[in-house]
Amino acid sequence: MTGTGTDGVLQRFISEVLSTVPTVAVWAHGSLALGDFRPGRSDLDLIALCETPLDEEQRDRLAGMHRRLLDVEPAAAKLHCSYMARTALSEAGAHHVTWAHGTLQERPVTPVSRRELLDGGLTLYGPSPDSVLPPLAPGQLEDFIRRDLEEFWLPATGKPLLWLQDIWVDLGLLVLARATVTLRDGRLITKREALAELLELGAPADLVRDIHDRRYSHPRPIGRGRRIRRAYTARTFVRSGIEGMRP
Repeated sequence: MTGTGTDGVLQRFISEVLSTVPTVAVWAHGSLALGDFRPGRSDLDLIALCETPLDEEQRDRLAGMHRRLLDVEPAAAKLHCSYMARTALSEAGAHHVTWAHGTLQERPVTPVSRRELLDGGLTLYGPSPDSVLPPLAPGQLEDFIRRDLEEFWLPATGKPLLWLQDIWVDLGLLVLARATVTLRDGRLITKREALAELLELGAPADLVRDIHDRRYSHPRPIGRGRRIRRAYTARTFVRSGIEGMRP
């Protein structure tokens, strides 16, 4: 269950988007679809399938719609939505109009998101993802994950200041664990499952507990000294894990 605040913002979003752009379907992926959603903490990761690519006028209307939604639905602050044109579904690297973090931008829908949709995307309106989306090409998901680790996460481990922030510690270790399982077993796992995998990979128990409490419980305050030690431990663990996955 998502909780009444989340249910309300989803219902309002669907009603608004149908009257704003030519929408064929609305799907959820990420934690909402995988059964690991935490109200107030998890993002609302959505995909809207549109009949045609959006022109400038439609984009302006879309941005206005999202801003109005933010004004009346606090839970909309965590709502991110990519608008995929039906004509571009087979183009894996295509950039799609996306509302995220309070702005309208363009970015691709990653193979990870596509796999989440195909494996069990939550249909909020229209046809299901597996009846519309083409399957991933062999190796496409694995190639994307390896490239993301090498080109984004590995360089990030060389920037110590980033890892003083909770978000980098949380995402860095969870991404590593989830990537490990997908590359090893070919399956996607939730963030909760990733915490157990981190312990199997040898991550310090106090670091895993720290991540767990921020998502599922009540995190303890962290002093500067501990934050600095945590940052070093987290980034060196992620770097070692990525390097250990190389052929």
